[in-house]
Amino acid sequence: MSARTSHDTAREIPEATVARLPVYLRALSTLSEAGTAVCSSEDLAAAAGVNSAKLRKDLSYLGSYGTRGVGYDVDYLRYQIAREMGATRDWPVVIVGIGNLGHALANYSGFRSRGFRVVALLDADGTRHGEVVAGVVVRAFSDLHVIVREHGVAIGVIATPAAAAQDVADRMVDAGISSILNFAPTVLTVGPDVAVSKVDLSKELQVLAYHEQRKATHQETAS
Repeated sequence: MSARTSHDTAREIPEATVARLPVYLRALSTLSEAGTAVCSSEDLAAAAGVNSAKLRKDLSYLGSYGTRGVGYDVDYLRYQIAREMGATRDWPVVIVGIGNLGHALANYSGFRSRGFRVVALLDADGTRHGEVVAGVVVRAFSDLHVIVREHGVAIGVIATPAAAAQDVADRMVDAGISSILNFAPTVLTVGPDVAVSKVDLSKELQVLAYHEQRKATHQETAS
């Protein structure tokens, strides 16, 4: 995914930094809601769960928004990060696959609060067509091209079984979608101009299980 900004196409932000920007934005939002107007890099780093040196390095890619000896204006920095991430725009999103996960994603309020508007829910199962989820009518997957054209959709979410995911991705790209959030447990093959972000819930659980196993082994050895 390109990390170039709309206001400075000559500057590119490292992907690792891009991945942390939403964390900083969430931390700043929490500080703002608590009434904090100005915070130090140490305070913001603690709220975001990173070290302050890494935070200062990350923010240096955005520009000089801090004041030495004073810190960061919370609301101003929050706006600048939101603008950098495109969160000040309204992004139409289409979700394909309205099973249990698709239902949950459609009802997720975090999309709306962060500038993402679900404009369509699509499923290949005709028995679901006409069903209303979170105020949006489920439509046929064959309507994808029309919906993308009508709403200018650039972001698609795949919540289908693994076997269907590649075909869905291919048809999304063919319809003009250039960014895909993939919840299906499979690796997608797309062109270099298409950004794919994969969410693998089972992998995250397995990582946690690994740490639990390590702790259990350490305790057994210690005893």
